[in-house]
Amino acid sequence: MEERHLGRSGLLVSRLGLGTMTWGQDTEPDEAAAQLTAFVDAGGTLVDTADVYSEGASERILGHLLRDVVDRDSIVLATKAAIRPDGRYDGSRRHLLTALDASLDRLDVDYVDLWQLHVYDPSTPLEETLSAVDEAVASGRARYAGVSNYAGWQLAKAAAWQSAWPGRAPVVSVQAEYSLLRRDIERELLPAALDAGVGVLPCSPLGRGVLTGKYRTGIPAGSRAAAPHFSEFVQPYLDEECARIVESVVTAAEGLGVSPVDVALAWVRDRPGVAAPIVGARTSAQLAQVLRSDKLTLPQEIRDALDDVSDMSAPHP
Repeated sequence: MEERHLGRSGLLVSRLGLGTMTWGQDTEPDEAAAQLTAFVDAGGTLVDTADVYSEGASERILGHLLRDVVDRDSIVLATKAAIRPDGRYDGSRRHLLTALDASLDRLDVDYVDLWQLHVYDPSTPLEETLSAVDEAVASGRARYAGVSNYAGWQLAKAAAWQSAWPGRAPVVSVQAEYSLLRRDIERELLPAALDAGVGVLPCSPLGRGVLTGKYRTGIPAGSRAAAPHFSEFVQPYLDEECARIVESVVTAAEGLGVSPVDVALAWVRDRPGVAAPIVGARTSAQLAQVLRSDKLTLPQEIRDALDDVSDMSAPHP
């Protein structure tokens, strides 16, 4: 699998990342082990988790696998902090550094390669939040720093603050939802990332699973939309506008002799500023399909057509 620099940093990551949000909830440890092994065997390196995923179970499972299944040094390990167990945002220095130490303990590692601020906390001064990032990197507990779920102005402010004084840890990445069904980051966040040299890590690049085409005729049993804890997550992308985009993806896939997954991932993977889409799979079969998408580069005419049909700011018949 091809590697890319994360923003203007020297950190190389595989151009597809493995997400672990469902590990410990919908994905059992044995299935997680099979996925991680297949991902690494395919040349994947970037593995993304967070301290709140499955109440810490995701990090614990990943830590076990890094001890017993794959070589820790083969992984670019990324985690996040800034959300308390009760769901409140907390960007205080006290919470962040305590959360980082707890993550390292669950992961059973001395450091993470990428430590991300999971959300922007408006109740804590940004300079305090970023001082915790500086401490994490200076102490060796994190090698690089990023943010997640930031607005464009929040990213620009954080990146400018970190670059204003020598010795501060630069912001090298921003994680945000981005797909053919969700392009709003192109208005402000993506231009801010490009200007600051920050690499974009799209999450939900398959439109919360809708771009696979499996919801075209209804909600299949066993799908995420059928699960009580995920139905509200998927429902916003089941309207007529999204259905029209999905049909265009399916048409493009049929013309190329590939799957809708291949087309949707190739589109977002090769957008300007994107380093690596983060893809979470419930099963090894789903992940195998995702990994096959790495071989596809979309022809320009198909890319242009998808750009047009997914431009929700433009009128459509």
